[in-house]
Amino acid sequence: MDMTILIPILGLGGLGLFFGLFLAYASKKFAVEVDPKIEKLIEILPGANCGGCGYPGCAGYAEAVAKGIAKIDLCAPGGGAVVKKIAAIMGLDDIGTKIPVIAAVHCQGGNAEAINRSIYQGIQDCTAAQLIGGGHKGCTYGCLGLGSCVRACPFDAIHIGPNGLPIVDEEKCTGCGLCVKACPRNIITLIPINQRVYLGCVSQDKGKKVKEVCSVGCNGCTLCSKPKITPSGSIEMNGNLPVIKNIYAEDLLVAYEKCPTHSYVVRQIPENYEKKE
Repeated sequence: MDMTILIPILGLGGLGLFFGLFLAYASKKFAVEVDPKIEKLIEILPGANCGGCGYPGCAGYAEAVAKGIAKIDLCAPGGGAVVKKIAAIMGLDDIGTKIPVIAAVHCQGGNAEAINRSIYQGIQDCTAAQLIGGGHKGCTYGCLGLGSCVRACPFDAIHIGPNGLPIVDEEKCTGCGLCVKACPRNIITLIPINQRVYLGCVSQDKGKKVKEVCSVGCNGCTLCSKPKITPSGSIEMNGNLPVIKNIYAEDLLVAYEKCPTHSYVVRQIPENYEKKE
C-alpha cells in the first residue's frame, strides 16, 4: 500500500484510539454517582409527571425524597400504596394510609341557573376571560366554564358538562390539584374522599344581589348554621358564607335538605372510605 495513504490512516486510527481511551477514563474519573434509592423511587412512582407534589416530575420528586427534603406522602396519584412503598425504600416506619382527596367544584350556577352579563368571544380560557372586565358571568364569583381546569388535568378526570360547568370524574381524579391551580376564581378545591356534603358556592354577596344572578347561589341567610338545623355546630358563618367545621356530622344532610337555595352538594362516598379517619 502506498505510504502516502497508509500514514494518514494510521494517524487517524491512533488519534481515535487515544481519544477513545481518554473518554473511557474520563467517564469513570468524573462519573457522578446516582443514589440507588432514586432509581427505586422512580420505579414505584406512577410516572404521570403531573407536578402535583410540587416538584418537576416524578424524577424530581424521587430525588427530593431520597435527599430527605420532601415528604413521602406528596404523590396524590400514587395514594397510600405508593406511600408505603416509599417508606419501605427509605427505611421509615409505616405512617398509615392517608385519606385521599378529590376535586370538588364549588359552583352550581351553570347555563340554566346563572345569567351572563355579556357575550364572551375571546380566547377560550378562564384566566383570559377574567382579565376582560372581570368575566362575562353575572356572578363575579361563579365558574366561567371555559375549561382551563379541563386542560390542566393530565388524567382526563374533569370535563365541561352540557350545563357549562366542570364535572369531576371521581374514578379518574387523583387529587393532584392542578385543576385547583388553573381556576382563576378558586371555585375548585380538594376535599377528603369521604366528605359527603360540601357547599357548592363561593359567592361573597348576600340576599337579593345573589338571587339576581344565580338561582342556586348561597344568599347568606345563615339558616344552615342555626342550632335547630345543625345542633352539632358543624356549620359556622364566615362573612356571608357558611363553613363546614365537621365533615362527618350527620346533621349536614339536614342543612342540605333545608337550604332554601339548594346551595349544598351531596356526593356518594366510595365504600372503602365510609368510615371516619
